[in-house]
Amino acid sequence: MIKTLARSAAAFLLSLPLGAAGMTPAAADEPAVVVLPLAEAVQALPVAAETREGYQRTRFKHWIDADHDSCSTRAEVLIAESRIEPVIEAGCKVTAGLWFSYYDGATLTDPRGLDIDHMVPLAEAWDSGAAQWTPARREAYANDLDADRSLVAVTARTNRSKADQDPAQWLPPLTDARCTYAADWVATKLRWRLAVDEPERQVLGELSAGCGRQTLEYTPAP
Repeated sequence: MIKTLARSAAAFLLSLPLGAAGMTPAAADEPAVVVLPLAEAVQALPVAAETREGYQRTRFKHWIDADHDSCSTRAEVLIAESRIEPVIEAGCKVTAGLWFSYYDGATLTDPRGLDIDHMVPLAEAWDSGAAQWTPARREAYANDLDADRSLVAVTARTNRSKADQDPAQWLPPLTDARCTYAADWVATKLRWRLAVDEPERQVLGELSAGCGRQTLEYTPAP
């Protein structure tokens, strides 16, 4: 199982004062973690027009078993995000646990009520730069277990309500979740060097203005 949540480490990093470039030192063989105030991070996003020409969901191979332990990416996320020890049956079938869907504040014990949401949907990633990627990079994006917020377990109803929309078109129904959502969205786009369009950037800027001292962190994807 290769998804490891580093929430304690993340909390520690966010408590550190920012350097001039917002970089947290890393080991020589590891990329540096970037820590930024949300408002500053929004300004760092490249702006470009979006196009969905040529998009097909099958261009992003997802829910793979990267480490060949019988657990798909979906199962890895369910196991990592369960707040209690999950029940796992043969073939890495997750049948029970305790999950908090932060989009709507719901708590679930049955994984059948959960979807694994790509924070930035596959179609939106395509629009924002992934159309130019290799198939291998799109696969890495679709199964990104190295960043805690690239993939999140949420109620199926909120994931399907969101669909492939960006923050200019959809925000979590739980108002208190929106600053976290904006930070997670921006961090994912910066991690993968994806662009935003002008309406998206405007809404993210408006959100950040009301989010106080909200910060985010990300590690650039390889």
